[in-house]
Amino acid sequence: MRSDVPCIDEPARRTPVTHEAEVLVVGGGSAGVSAAVAAAREGADVLLVERYGSLGGLATGGLIVLLLTLDDGRGRQAVAELCQELTERMAKRGAAHFPPREQWGSADAAQIEAARRWGLVWGHAPHVVRYSVAYDPEAMRQACCEMLRESGARVLFHAWACEPLLEQGRVSAVAFQGKSGRFAVRARVVIDATGDGDLFAAAGCAHEKEVVLPWLWFLVGGLDDAEAAQAAGAGGFLTIGSGRLLLPWGATPKQARRIDATSPEDLSEAELACRERVMEEFERMRREIPGAASAHLCRIAEQIGITESRRLLGRQVLRRDDVDARFPDGVALTGHWTKYGATYQIPYGALLPRELSNLLVAGRCISVDHRVHHATKEIPCCMATGEAAGTAAALAASAGIAPADLDVAALRRKLLERGAILEL
Repeated sequence: MRSDVPCIDEPARRTPVTHEAEVLVVGGGSAGVSAAVAAAREGADVLLVERYGSLGGLATGGLIVLLLTLDDGRGRQAVAELCQELTERMAKRGAAHFPPREQWGSADAAQIEAARRWGLVWGHAPHVVRYSVAYDPEAMRQACCEMLRESGARVLFHAWACEPLLEQGRVSAVAFQGKSGRFAVRARVVIDATGDGDLFAAAGCAHEKEVVLPWLWFLVGGLDDAEAAQAAGAGGFLTIGSGRLLLPWGATPKQARRIDATSPEDLSEAELACRERVMEEFERMRREIPGAASAHLCRIAEQIGITESRRLLGRQVLRRDDVDARFPDGVALTGHWTKYGATYQIPYGALLPRELSNLLVAGRCISVDHRVHHATKEIPCCMATGEAAGTAAALAASAGIAPADLDVAALRRKLLERGAILEL
């Protein structure tokens, strides 16, 4: 905060500890859900706290309904276990679309074009078919709810994490604000899955921050022929449901100012500007695209699309030159959604702040540089790092040790037993 901002001195206060857990997960996006499920399945008493009233984060409320990607761009699966389970649960409902396994890595032009129309192929040519997934956001929400409830993890909605309470180099509790007032949750191990690194930043941990272009995705329905509308200039991607297109507008020449996604002022301006852009684009579609005159807005994303904000500077920073490198403490693996054949193995040290002994970080704010972040921010990787963090938290809590003191070889064995992919 700037030194010239006027301040108010508040009186000392006592905050009631209303909940306790072995593992506290803050944030109910894809990383947080994975962390909570993994920790609970390992036998830990888990509480997940989410600021909104549903799960999935940008993967549901942001309408960024594409899993990019579960492969390495050469036909080999790179992310499995919880992300694969989630995909299978949605597929059973008829709510997920992805190329069959025999097409992964295919250079067939017709297969590539079919996948591209669904938003499953990105980057520079020559292309191949990727194992990426388009899905329905409500099916994703429901699958997350089912996995959490079945795991035994507890969930608390409508509570905003506002302050980590520190004692002797550890997070003793986290203070939250809800409609009923301020309260605290005490835990042995805490996982920051907020996406923006709210906890580690408030605790004074070293980090970097980027400014980004905002996005606001939306769904249009009621098209006479979605494929024809797409080809006629509507743009966007085919999505689950007939006569519908998914459109990722926002970061356009009309909304070109980069924002600080941790600034309420910047976010407020972006919300208004991006919503205006959505309405302009929707009206253009109805005027200009054949078969769109009776189209309707199914939904505008409740959460503005933010690709990056804070990134931890942890005990290890994964850097661009680490592409295809392998680490003794590697706990997750990801491909790169715009590059073919590139993989990043995420070391355990990228989930650990240097300053606090019992805090783990998962999701898009892990310790990587700006270039690597382009790969690790995606939902499959966020789920993989969430699973690693949750499993580590449960093992550490059970042993009564700090996560940094965990036997990483034992953690790796546990992840492999669960079906995670750590290397190809």
